[in-house]
Amino acid sequence: MTLASRWPAVLQAVMQGQPCALADSHYPQWHPAPVTGLMNDPNGFIWFAGRYHLFYQWNPLGCDHRYKCWGHWSSVDLVHWQHESIALMPDEEYDRNGCYSGSAVDNNGVLTLCYTGNVKFDDGGRIAWQCLAVQNDDGSFTKQGPVLPLPEGYTGHVRDPKVWCHDGQWYMVLGAQDLQKQGKVLLFTSDDLHHWQPCGEIAGQGVNGLTDSGYMWECPDLFALDETHVLICCPQGLAREPHRYLNTYPSVWMSGAFDYETASFAHGELHELDAGFEFYAPQTTVAEDGRRILIGWMGVPDGEEMLQPTCAYGWIHQMTCPRELKYRDGRLWQTPARELEQLREAEHQWQGRASDAPELEATRLEFELSTSYVNADFAGALRLTVDDYGVRLERASLKNGEMLTRYWQGDVSHLRVLCDSSSIEIFINHGEGVMSSRYFPDHPARVRFEGASDITLRYWSLRRCMIE
Repeated sequence: MTLASRWPAVLQAVMQGQPCALADSHYPQWHPAPVTGLMNDPNGFIWFAGRYHLFYQWNPLGCDHRYKCWGHWSSVDLVHWQHESIALMPDEEYDRNGCYSGSAVDNNGVLTLCYTGNVKFDDGGRIAWQCLAVQNDDGSFTKQGPVLPLPEGYTGHVRDPKVWCHDGQWYMVLGAQDLQKQGKVLLFTSDDLHHWQPCGEIAGQGVNGLTDSGYMWECPDLFALDETHVLICCPQGLAREPHRYLNTYPSVWMSGAFDYETASFAHGELHELDAGFEFYAPQTTVAEDGRRILIGWMGVPDGEEMLQPTCAYGWIHQMTCPRELKYRDGRLWQTPARELEQLREAEHQWQGRASDAPELEATRLEFELSTSYVNADFAGALRLTVDDYGVRLERASLKNGEMLTRYWQGDVSHLRVLCDSSSIEIFINHGEGVMSSRYFPDHPARVRFEGASDITLRYWSLRRCMIE
């Protein structure tokens, strides 16, 4: 039975599930999150007709990855979001096992979705098509069906089209796995979004000298930024290192020069995009004023996600805050979108020894901290340490209570920290590094600073901002 044939069950799940989710003290008070069920990848992030549109992978029927449709939010300012109609349901033969991730484009004034239709077979095999859907006058979407079949030489793991237009030509990058079980990023071009021509592999295992770089690359996003090109991707199977790539699957970026004439991308090494416990499947768009804005899923596939306590309330996962991207000094810099300052209430300042600092209510909180040495305890559920080695985050495993650690290495002088009911986003040195994590404290949660070092502290309570 397809999800589309279960509309009554979807409506019932939403009506019954939302009050339960809102009763959970861990439900976000200013980050976008599902009204019920499971949410994962951001999809179709675009500024179109005076609004931001953010679609997302959503299973309204449970806290698992069994079904995948596209939910839809819109906003004028990246802060105040409203619900739109469900955009895509897996109701066709070519997407019967899920409308997987993709992007959105403005095609001569028509909002057009580009997504992966996923089909699984009883013998364990699978196949994928890249598909289109167009928005109707009433805000709903009409599917136009597959426009790109499974490319020859690759397994059924080909997905997540990111599409853009350059000089009147359409381009698409796709995450893929070749028949040797090596992760790749594929490039295609089209004159009309319906007929696509392959241009080869532009990144992945064995490309541009990359080795030991994973068996599947997901969620690629290639864009120009400050006179260079950046490719964001999620390599599955990347080897863990002592202090990075510690999540089940990481997100990475690489920079270089993309040549439209030769359809080639000469890039450098991989860098971890976010060093926290939860971050995956980021997608970017261009704001009306030209800024490159990123939103990610504050989650990671597999791992301990199904042990999160929010599942008892019928919901799981949230988005990150929107971030502005810059490229300078060979680094990708990320800072909270300036629009988020609308959430700030009265500003407070404090300076002195860390252990004498006031305890702060952490449910809706932003603070800036100037220091090179400090410890911060978040309600006994998360610990932040800054020292000569950089930044460490520690929390207990949901599986066995073992202490787990994530690292950002480098000299630290400044932190900007955004807190919600069950999340923290740490921007290091004005965006040189980021660590995004979920944690599940008893509420009311408070953050306490420790240590003899002097610190300078600015902080704000943040307003509630629920999706309408």
